[in-house]
Amino acid sequence: MSPVRQKVLVLYLADSALDSTVIGWARYDGTGRTTPATGDSVTPPYERGLDALLDGWRLIQASQLIPPYPGYEYDTSFLKHEFFFERLVDV
Repeated sequence: MSPVRQKVLVLYLADSALDSTVIGWARYDGTGRTTPATGDSVTPPYERGLDALLDGWRLIQASQLIPPYPGYEYDTSFLKHEFFFERLVDV
């Protein structure tokens, strides 16, 4: 039986809906076959979060929906709508 390693895909979406547009992303490869880096591509790996599911990635976490504190609705902050996906790969 060959060992299995995890690939992780983090997608930041325009809003909390999984079928909304990807606005940011990060990739991590536990197999060591690739070494993706932040900003290594101007094109997102998927157009929508749902497309990652359709391609076989497993959704393992979605961000909590926390309303902004009154008066801070338009402040710039972290990207709120973060979704973690994983794919298990034989090495």
